[in-house]
Amino acid sequence: MPPADTRASTGNHRVDASAVTSTNPEPSKPSKPSGSERMSPGHPGYLRMRLALFTAGLATFALLYSTQALLPAISDDLRVQADQASWSVSAATFGLALAVVPLSALSERFGRRAMMTVSLTVAVVLALLVPFAPDLGWLIGLRAVQGAALAGIPASAMAYLSEEVHPKALVGAIGLFVAGNSVGGMSGRILTGWVADAWGWRAALAAVGVMALLCAASFRALLPRARHFTPAEVSPRALARTLAGHLSDPLLCRLYAIGALFMTVFGGVYTVIGYRLVAEPFGLSQSLVGSIFLIYLVGTVSSAATGKLVGRLGRRGALYVAVSTTAAGLLLSLLNSIPAVLAGLVLITAGFFAGHAAASSAVSRTAKTGRAQAAALYQASYYIGSSAGGALGALAFHAAGWGGTVAMGLVAVVGAAAITVYATRKARAELRAEAARRDLCGVPA
Repeated sequence: MPPADTRASTGNHRVDASAVTSTNPEPSKPSKPSGSERMSPGHPGYLRMRLALFTAGLATFALLYSTQALLPAISDDLRVQADQASWSVSAATFGLALAVVPLSALSERFGRRAMMTVSLTVAVVLALLVPFAPDLGWLIGLRAVQGAALAGIPASAMAYLSEEVHPKALVGAIGLFVAGNSVGGMSGRILTGWVADAWGWRAALAAVGVMALLCAASFRALLPRARHFTPAEVSPRALARTLAGHLSDPLLCRLYAIGALFMTVFGGVYTVIGYRLVAEPFGLSQSLVGSIFLIYLVGTVSSAATGKLVGRLGRRGALYVAVSTTAAGLLLSLLNSIPAVLAGLVLITAGFFAGHAAASSAVSRTAKTGRAQAAALYQASYYIGSSAGGALGALAFHAAGWGGTVAMGLVAVVGAAAITVYATRKARAELRAEAARRDLCGVPA
């Protein structure tokens, strides 16, 4: 028999047992913090890292939805219908949906920091070109490429944080990145609305581009270099096997569908709401329409409250509440009253963020392996839902007005509810079958 290995494993180091029992040990020296330590409060790079990721999240979502509040102005200037102009939003989110999985894989080879830097740089260059698009076709094409470029940020940010940040500080770091996403999505829409009122939609897009340029410069200067990243060869065959495994998991597929359907409602409503509010009987200005996106702050509160809701009702119960809240908001928005429409948007926003939080958190719990790829597939389905919602919502609005958009949203909400009910019954049936099997085999429950 081979001799037993007398070395004990301690973390990432191997320690020889004979050295531990030496009669002449070296006097111990106090350890000094090394540059390889994971970042946490007090670490010299921790604050810089948090600010860098905040600016990246802000720029990403300000750019991704930069045309959404401007759609009525784009329609008027380019003389196109709502369902045509809406593709300036849908093309960007669809580009992101297509690129998020492959860019996630490439970040394994080239590094998270490099991927985020290149993605943000390309997206900003395109943002400075978009205002000069001569027609709708150019605008949609540039936006599609911009969305694909932006996919490198969400594809890499979470992985960078999980590798470089101490586990105890990870939640706070992720929270600030998500806050940047929320603030970026809101501020980009509000900024474009106010600038468009004074100087037009092209100037508004240029203003967002300049803001994103400043964010990109700050990100590049602030983000510490990765110290814990190990390049890995990307095997297309292994990646395909992992993705196929996730897509063959019925529960994961239901969660992907629920996320996509919630985003279909949300994307459709916020893509079209500007057209409803600038028209009679409301007649709001572009700046006031942009200010409507302050309602996004409700989403921040709703996302935080979802954790408590899941604790009390379970994820399925939280999804039922989210579905009911969203449906109530859609119906309330049908009334020709500004307070009613605003209240409806508040309910739709709260319901969407609650449903998204419940479904996305369930994905990481459901996937046993390849959690990064499972999360990337959820992001892809989520943004496919956003693209579909923007396009279908605008098409329904063109055909039947706001009532058509609401009907489209209700169909998506009913679909999410049906999937949740089916998943609940399926889970209960599986539990009963497992209990019966244990009883038959004499195994205690």
